[in-house]
Amino acid sequence: MDRMDWRLLQELQADARLSFNELSRRVHLSAPAVAERVRRLEADGVVSGYHAHVSPEAAGFPVQAVVVMDCYGPSCLLRDPEVPSWPQIRQLFRITGDGCSVLVAAVPSMAAFEAFIDRLARYGRPSSSMVLSQPVAWSPVEQSPVERSSAVRSPAAEPERRDGVPG
Repeated sequence: MDRMDWRLLQELQADARLSFNELSRRVHLSAPAVAERVRRLEADGVVSGYHAHVSPEAAGFPVQAVVVMDCYGPSCLLRDPEVPSWPQIRQLFRITGDGCSVLVAAVPSMAAFEAFIDRLARYGRPSSSMVLSQPVAWSPVEQSPVERSSAVRSPAAEPERRDGVPG
């Protein structure tokens, strides 16, 4: 990935609804070139989808928790193909360290959370922490400063100016 790919990702992460024309205007590259680059980023799996950020509280799920599951072997919840589709689970991670997985859950009430924990307990020992607030709701993926400084500058990586000259 070059600097232009990172500029496209920056713009798409800020607003995934941008048209190729608007995106091309923002990064100073032709619309066909932008479309080709975005399609390549999608094909390479760098862009894995386009989503709306929905507030769980506003959507009726004000109770949120982080749950560490301690389960191993054949009864581990990671072995059940149905678990990832449970509506309470917003994110699920397989981890190292204490426990085998961490999940983020959102439910409409404490009673619903209690029922969810009871359902999880069939797989092992859940340990939960309630979410009080979310100081960082979402953060874009960005090129690290080290990668930026060590990137090799090439004409292909430079943005195209309106006069057609790179740079």
